[in-house]
Amino acid sequence: MVETSELRARFARALSAMYGHEVPAYTTLVQVTSEVNADFAAAHPARAERWGSLARVSAERHGAVRLGTPAEMYEAAQLFAGFGMHPVGFYDLRDAASPVPVVSTAFRPIDPAELSRNPFRVFTSLLAVADRRFFDIDLAARLDRFLAARSLFAPELLALATRAERDGGLPEPAATEFVDRATAVFALTDAPVDRAWYRELEAVSPVAADIGGVAGTHVNHLTPRVLDIDELYRRMTDRGIAMIDRIQGPPRWSGPAVLLRQTSFRALAEPRRFLEPDGTIAEGTLRVRFGEVEARGVALTPAGRALYDRLDGADASIWEREFPADEEDLDRQGLAYFTYRQGTDGRVVREPIVYEDFLPASAAGIFRSNLDADTVRVHPQTATSGGYDVDRLAGFLGRPIHDPFDLYRRQQQSSRRTASPGPPARKDPPSERTPS
Repeated sequence: MVETSELRARFARALSAMYGHEVPAYTTLVQVTSEVNADFAAAHPARAERWGSLARVSAERHGAVRLGTPAEMYEAAQLFAGFGMHPVGFYDLRDAASPVPVVSTAFRPIDPAELSRNPFRVFTSLLAVADRRFFDIDLAARLDRFLAARSLFAPELLALATRAERDGGLPEPAATEFVDRATAVFALTDAPVDRAWYRELEAVSPVAADIGGVAGTHVNHLTPRVLDIDELYRRMTDRGIAMIDRIQGPPRWSGPAVLLRQTSFRALAEPRRFLEPDGTIAEGTLRVRFGEVEARGVALTPAGRALYDRLDGADASIWEREFPADEEDLDRQGLAYFTYRQGTDGRVVREPIVYEDFLPASAAGIFRSNLDADTVRVHPQTATSGGYDVDRLAGFLGRPIHDPFDLYRRQQQSSRRTASPGPPARKDPPSERTPS
């Protein structure tokens, strides 16, 4: 029996190999990331291990895929469940400073032990076709017809996923077949792209064209984890790789790492075949896929997240003045999540809970920085938004969407109960939905 965590690890490795073949600059990104991690761990062994073992960090990936219909989301949820990945968090990118006409969730393990074995995550977005601020009735109807005509997840693949979820894994050769079939779903299709249709969607949103203008789906980006993202950015630039203009998320400062910092190399022009209006096939390029890298810090409580949101965009000098300078203060003020264990000397040792999720503003910023044009709202003030919210998305998935604050809080409380003598129980602020 190949257990769920090993299926997930195989899936992450297979997608990484496939994406590296499709986008060679991603292989360079992984190589540089590994070099930076090894150098950082050698220079700062205690700090490196504080955020997870080097083996875990080196193997860690998150991917991003984009889907077009509720039916596709439902089947994707079944597929990811076979790998022990569950929907966590609700992200609405439509009202970001750089709007994207999608709502999203992240499929990932939710048990701390499963996260430690392999924390693969897939940020999965649904095109908000019913949002009349972006798609008028005629365009939405044509989009629905186009998307309804394609089939992404074969019945045989979904049957394997259902079996893997039920049994906690698969025997060979079914395990290999499952990983191979799942990986193939997200390979870049070589089917010609209808140029006129793609350009019509692109005029509204390049993301809409990437989702609804092609015959299949694909990995939009794949993301390794790095321990020093500023050094990674410098080394990639020195190699002549064109990076986006900044690192998204909290600034570099002297205090503890919090939440998530992200950057990427710019999307590259990839050769594609196009179906022209006269029926001929022509060569061309599309620029939608890129290589992202991330650095993760401690998960913040709702109160900590509110403070972060207030400071979002502020420079390091303001952070030095406004944000707690160490983990002890973060813990004392109830701003971050930690686990506790009894050390060899009998004292309780505090350890940060790594943030496993995403930031809507950063995600939208990464998307926008890799696009040639902004999204256009056709009726920004008066049109209906389509009713997309966390409950409706959960209905599409046929599964509950887990609240990340609840997951972190339960992990913290569990460790408090087992640490002896434990720290005084602190009542955290009430849980909230992931801010959008």
